[in-house]
Amino acid sequence: MALDNEHPVNLLGFPKPPSETRVVVAMSGGVDSSVVAAYLADQGFDVVGVTLQLYDHGAALAKKGACCAGIDIHDARRVAEERGFPHYVLDYENIFKDAVIDEFADSYLAGATPVPCIRCNERVKFKDLLETAKDLEADCMATGHYIQRMDGPNGPELHCAEDANRDQSYFLFSTTPDQLNFLRFPLGHLPSKDATREMAAEYGLAVADKPDSQDICFVPNGNYASVIEKLRPGAAEPGEIVHADGRVLGAHEGVIHYTIGQRRGLGIGGLTEPLYVVKLDVDKKQVVVGPKELLATRVVPVREINWLGDEPFTSRKEWHLKVKVRSTRPPREAIIRPISETEAEVELLTPEEGISPGQACVFYANEGSRIFGGGWIWRGY
Repeated sequence: MALDNEHPVNLLGFPKPPSETRVVVAMSGGVDSSVVAAYLADQGFDVVGVTLQLYDHGAALAKKGACCAGIDIHDARRVAEERGFPHYVLDYENIFKDAVIDEFADSYLAGATPVPCIRCNERVKFKDLLETAKDLEADCMATGHYIQRMDGPNGPELHCAEDANRDQSYFLFSTTPDQLNFLRFPLGHLPSKDATREMAAEYGLAVADKPDSQDICFVPNGNYASVIEKLRPGAAEPGEIVHADGRVLGAHEGVIHYTIGQRRGLGIGGLTEPLYVVKLDVDKKQVVVGPKELLATRVVPVREINWLGDEPFTSRKEWHLKVKVRSTRPPREAIIRPISETEAEVELLTPEEGISPGQACVFYANEGSRIFGGGWIWRGY
């Protein structure tokens, strides 16, 4: 263990006693962040809990399976009171709407399949909240995410969680090196979610058995279309369902009701072959369908890249890494060809189905657990 003149490095990496190390904990009210806060307080750190009010709780209050609701603020506050550390609620509704919800609506209307939880981490939690933590004179900020921060020869590195089933690397690829320097993820090394719940029970936390959040916090029951209609009235304009060969097969009530790769609920029965949504043409108001083989994509254009490698991204013509284009799919071998510091063409060695603009493409080491960043898939095929 490294030493300064007087003190060993504490478990958060600072050469001073825990009592002199201030850590802001981002508390959602769920079991993960509650355990992080209780654990760090138990270890003697100067903990400050912060919960973000991101969305209208009148709409979200009674909704199960989503974070950021009023009951979650109550749960976070209760943990702080029981464990004896200060807790603040910050109203980030306007920031959240500008940085996350509006782009979600616009990109969805443009035929993309957005991932707002990544934008929330990137633009709200790891940007504005992180700056607030610094204003509170914190030494670092801790979250309940399942991901690991490891010290490497060239500075902090981002690594997958020990528990592959809980790994959240796909949603955190846009964490910058400067942010990574300030962030801590105390749960990333745990073997399972059961271990987290066991810790919650040991600390006597009321949230020990609280269900995990499932839905996007501002999308009740996963019904994207109903939210878009509220945010952008008139967006669900009808149009044609067209086969890739040009045949008109039927009509639809708005492209926002469809996603790339969808097969069921197309409203075009009586066909001899199964058809899938292969393209959403917003300008022509067309839902384009075709056989499954049309979904296979080999070359993926990526932009807004956040690179976490040790060498500059453009220092090589090709990077042979693994990539993940859906949070639920395993990383697959790929060749990444930089176009600029923030753009690249990604060639998948095995074509993937159902790729659409708005999804993330995250870069992983071929061996080991390191994450090399990633970017956003950005144009149709």
